[in-house]
Amino acid sequence: MDSPLPRQAFVDATAGIAGDMLLAALVDAGADLERVQQVLDALVPGSVRFVRSQVDRGGQRAVKIDVEVLVEDPPHRTWASLRALLEQARGRDDVPERTVDLSLEVFGRLAEAEGATHGIPAEEVHFHEVGALDSLADVIGACEAWRQLGITEATGSVLAVGSGRIRAAHGDIPVPVPAVARLALGWPTVAGELLPARGHRHSHDHDHDHDHDHDSHHAHLPAHAQGGPHEHGGRRVPAGVAPGIGELATPTGVALLRGLAGSAGPQPALTTEALGVGAGTKDTPGRPNVVRVLVGRPLGPARAASPDAHDTPTAAWQLEANVDDLDPRLWPGVLDELLEHGALDAWLTPIIMKRGRPATTVHALVRQGAEVEMSTLLMDRTGSLGVRRHRVEREIRTRDFTEVTVRGQRVAVKIARDGEGRVQRREPEFRDVAAAARVLGISERAMLDLARESAAGLTDPGS
Repeated sequence: MDSPLPRQAFVDATAGIAGDMLLAALVDAGADLERVQQVLDALVPGSVRFVRSQVDRGGQRAVKIDVEVLVEDPPHRTWASLRALLEQARGRDDVPERTVDLSLEVFGRLAEAEGATHGIPAEEVHFHEVGALDSLADVIGACEAWRQLGITEATGSVLAVGSGRIRAAHGDIPVPVPAVARLALGWPTVAGELLPARGHRHSHDHDHDHDHDHDSHHAHLPAHAQGGPHEHGGRRVPAGVAPGIGELATPTGVALLRGLAGSAGPQPALTTEALGVGAGTKDTPGRPNVVRVLVGRPLGPARAASPDAHDTPTAAWQLEANVDDLDPRLWPGVLDELLEHGALDAWLTPIIMKRGRPATTVHALVRQGAEVEMSTLLMDRTGSLGVRRHRVEREIRTRDFTEVTVRGQRVAVKIARDGEGRVQRREPEFRDVAAAARVLGISERAMLDLARESAAGLTDPGS
């Protein structure tokens, strides 16, 4: 169900967020849960099963996704081994590469936050027990659902993290729990609810208790609790909540929000095509315990009539890498491949590196949501060990395409318009010009002049 054109999403986390809730919202918005299950089975066969149901939360219909663990003794995984599992899936027909890229981004954020919380390297963060499979299913499932919906850029709301304290296996900890507090750095949050429910100031809204039996070498992913005392690996863990609202955001949920949504802010202007509502386990009267996802197309001048309308969002990411050891004959192919994979632009800059070594900086301008995938492609094709990326804002004109015939040869013409729809420029596509020149046996310059003359005589259908 991949979309041929990019789509934008808005993630409403004003009631909090957890991994299973976001997955449920994406499935409700149209993602195929059976296909999600197939991808998970390809990575960790026979480990978990998704179960979908429809529930009521605060008077609202919502989709609930439960994760059934099918193995009694799940393997212990470090972040390094989990990353290797995902990387080894690249190139397989049963695991989409974009799902791998998104999952790596989310798990990387989660591992860094847990490692920083416990003072250990991210590589040593240990994901184990039942909670690891729950979170692995949530992350990979949500990333695959995100890919299926064709979402290429997203905005997230202010995040409700909850308040008070919760009791875990290793003691009483504050809300937001340390990993959530780190993951939320730079993102707008509220300690409680935006619209608190009267008489429910002590509810533990999400079904996620933090069963982190940490020592100096291991950190665990949060386990799914049941809103009360629960069993994990044969150990009974008390799930107490100190005065306050309780935990509204889990590390897995916040890692997904940060890894998938490029920015925080109000709902952007878009034509909504799908709405998904995902439920948590707790049903709090007066406040629906749900995550909402709106998916659609961004608004903009002449977008519906423009075949190239996906270039009109102003926010993008610029990627850069310095390369000093690539055969220069390979550069044209690198730039072509970047463009074929969806880069908005790609170009080279000659530079001088340390010790006077000549080198090249390769640049790529990519859409929001594609920066991780395109960074990986850039490193793979150039051999670079790293890519710099920063967000940029563009001021651009809308454009569409038409076609002219010059001496029997068809040449595409790009038409650029201003904000009022007036034609500002008509420019023939040079690849078509060069191909036509070869067929006609004339110079490219002569062919370009002929094509421009024909393009200038076009009647503007928008005038």
